[in-house]
Amino acid sequence: MLLNLLYDTTISLYTLCISCFFIDFVQTNRRVHEMAFWLLSIVWVLQVGIFFLKYEELGEFPIVTLTDGLFFLTWFLVTVTLVLDRFYELDLIISFSNLAGFILMAISLFKPDRRAPELINSHLMSDLLIIHITIALIAYAFFTLSFVLSMMYMVEYSWLKKKKWNRQLTRFGSLSMLEKGAFYCNLCGVPLLFVSLILGVIRASAALPNFSWLDPKVITSFIILGVYGYYLYQKLGKNVYGRPLVFWNTTAFLLILINVFLSQTITSFHLW
Repeated sequence: MLLNLLYDTTISLYTLCISCFFIDFVQTNRRVHEMAFWLLSIVWVLQVGIFFLKYEELGEFPIVTLTDGLFFLTWFLVTVTLVLDRFYELDLIISFSNLAGFILMAISLFKPDRRAPELINSHLMSDLLIIHITIALIAYAFFTLSFVLSMMYMVEYSWLKKKKWNRQLTRFGSLSMLEKGAFYCNLCGVPLLFVSLILGVIRASAALPNFSWLDPKVITSFIILGVYGYYLYQKLGKNVYGRPLVFWNTTAFLLILINVFLSQTITSFHLW
């Protein structure tokens, strides 16, 4: 149970760390970067704890199997990343190294370890599935809030254009505030959705013999990620603002609704 708890805590904190590094990479926020560093430091400590517990259980250094080897490789990447982050300004390398480390760690956790008891493997697979779903739902919550802010933006924009002044208008806030709020919600939701998709694909590949990349649920999920990614590109890369961003935000959210509420009819393995 302690080993399962360490696994769950490690992957959850690693998810938050990846999200913080992504936000810092996009916005250059040093406070968020510092938070990501300390989260990664905690991940490193938890990984060392997992190594120690597995050594106590097996009586040998846990590196022989493919699963343990991938986990050790992840730990080494985390170690190198922490050193680089403290002594060098290599934000791009650090961000992508952590992303690679997270993927490797997810593979090592979802891939059954033949030496471990079946009960541990089944609990771990179940826990990681819950983490995958929870992260996806949190991302969808951010996207929902972003959609609400975009709709408020359109209502206020329409009233201002028609010169309809009323008390409700003052309660909406400024157009720039609404647009900025929608942007920050998507900025938080995109890395969370990406991490959730990574966990979902790895888990499905390991647990489902009939898993296919051509499954409609899988395809639409990555399309949603692509549309939100294009939204961020329009905002940051091309300095687009206003109604074009609302259009892409609305399109992406409608795809989410299709993806969620029609899942049972368009997929062979998803329940939601």
